[in-house]
Amino acid sequence: MSLWDIASQTIDASSESLRALSLDIHAHPEENYEEVHAHAALTSWLTDAGFNVTPSAYGMETAFEATRGSGGPTIAVLSEYDALPGIGHACGHNLIAISGVAAGLGVAEALEREGVEGTIRVLGSPAEEGGGGKIRLIDEGAFEDVGAAMMIHPGTGNIIYPFVLAIDTCFVEFRGKNAHAAGAPWEGRNALDALVLAYQAIGLLRQQSHPTVRIHGKIHHGGDKPNIIPDYAQAEFYVRAPQEDRLDEMIRRVEDCFAGAARAANCEWSVEWQAGERYSNMASNGPLAQADGRRWLDLGVEAADLAGG
Repeated sequence: MSLWDIASQTIDASSESLRALSLDIHAHPEENYEEVHAHAALTSWLTDAGFNVTPSAYGMETAFEATRGSGGPTIAVLSEYDALPGIGHACGHNLIAISGVAAGLGVAEALEREGVEGTIRVLGSPAEEGGGGKIRLIDEGAFEDVGAAMMIHPGTGNIIYPFVLAIDTCFVEFRGKNAHAAGAPWEGRNALDALVLAYQAIGLLRQQSHPTVRIHGKIHHGGDKPNIIPDYAQAEFYVRAPQEDRLDEMIRRVEDCFAGAARAANCEWSVEWQAGERYSNMASNGPLAQADGRRWLDLGVEAADLAGG
């Protein structure tokens, strides 16, 4: 029996428990670095599956590492399991979670039964929806001895070369002077006006931005009462681009929007970019992706970009 057949049959035999695990995580959505239930469920499942499990790994309470096998190359398979506020697992991280543990189980079982050297490492990666969980895993050495790392993400199409943008996150603050909005508005300097101007300027900036660039934001604070000129306003913005040099260019232009808006509203401004949460654009491993795509064909699934790379 081939390694492929052993892995496939092993995963098929665990299909029912994997589905139950997925539904359990889906029913208990937890945001970044708060994935206590998912962490417990996944580490328990992997322990029962014969993995050597390290909970709360790499300095993160809700990260984990699970290994089987020995010697040979070390292959990492990643599981994500954090959810989004309000809409739960709309991004399908419960499916990423079980895909990771299923792949780890199947490959580990195949290697062990055929006496092939190699180590399978399932990495529990918290805080993908903000928080920079994978960056912390990298910084803590989780990938230092890894020959290849992979994961699967649900989506609307079958692709092996995902187009994943570089991203940086910032919090911008505007400070003015409060005043009574009816009694003496001329005494105030409206921080919310500055933020609204910046938001609109960024919206207009999109006209001249490359189609692959994405900028989106959320106002966190815009004042306390309608009859008080707000002296403080804050927002959070994501800036995405296909390469880091273009990302840096867009960051500069976004900051120009902040500066111009603050000047127009006679306010001060400051911005803090989240150094630990900046992601580079993805560079796929061509041979690995092509091998993956060929295996998809064995399952009757054709990747739209199988010939690309």
